[in-house]
Amino acid sequence: MKQAIEQKQKIVWMMVLLLGILIFSAVPAAAEPASPDMPVKRGMYGDEVSKLQNKLKEYGYYKDPVDGRFGANTLSAVIQFQMDAGLDSDGVVGLSTWEALKNFRGASSISRGRVDGRRAQILINLARQYIGVPYVWAGRSPNGFDCSGFISYLFDQMGYGLPRMADGQFEVGLPVARNALQPGDLVFFSTYEPGPSHVGIYLGNEQFIHASSGAGQVVITSMYNPYHRDRYIGARRIIKG
Repeated sequence: MKQAIEQKQKIVWMMVLLLGILIFSAVPAAAEPASPDMPVKRGMYGDEVSKLQNKLKEYGYYKDPVDGRFGANTLSAVIQFQMDAGLDSDGVVGLSTWEALKNFRGASSISRGRVDGRRAQILINLARQYIGVPYVWAGRSPNGFDCSGFISYLFDQMGYGLPRMADGQFEVGLPVARNALQPGDLVFFSTYEPGPSHVGIYLGNEQFIHASSGAGQVVITSMYNPYHRDRYIGARRIIKG
C-alpha cells in the first residue's frame, strides 16, 4: 500500500515538473539588446536599432517613428533595402548590410532609367476607367478582374505582353528601389502566399490602383495602408523612357 502511494506521488511530481517545463518553454524569450559587435536582427532593441532605422528612413525605406525596436516594419524595410542593394535579403543586418547603408546613394546608386511619362499617364488614365469593376478570381476582362488579370489586361491594351500571374510579372522589367518609384511602376506584395502574390500600379503620392479581393473591386489604396505596407516586397518598371 505504501509503495503504491509513493508511486502515485512520484507520478504527480513528474507531471508537475513536465507541466512547468512546458509552461517555461511557451514563454517567449525576452528582447535582446543590440550591440555594435553583433548582427542586428528582429527582436533586438537599443541605439544600434535606432541608428539602423534612421538610415533606412533617410533613404525612404522606413516610414514609422524611430523607436529603437526591431519589429515587423523594420524587418520589412531591411529586406527591401537588401534586395535593392543586391544583398542576401535575410533581414539580418551584418557587416555587409551596414557597409551598404553607409555607402548607399539613394536611387542614383541603382540605375533603373526613367519611366516614359506620356505612356505611363495613358496607362494610369486607362486603369482609372475601371475603378469599381468587380473583383473576380481569375478574371481578366472589364466584366471582372483579379489583381494580375487587371495588370495583364491593361498592359495588353498598351501593347506590352506580360505574364498572366503576379509572380511571373515580378520577373520582368527592371527592379526599382522603394524610394525611386514613379507613376506607372508595378508594385508587388506578399499576401495570401509567400512571394509576389498581389500586384498593382503605382500612381504617385504613395497611392496605387489594383483589383482588391478585400474591397471586392478595383480601388485606389495608400501605400501606407498597414496591410500593404507590411507586405510590400518590391517594384518593377515596364514602361521605360
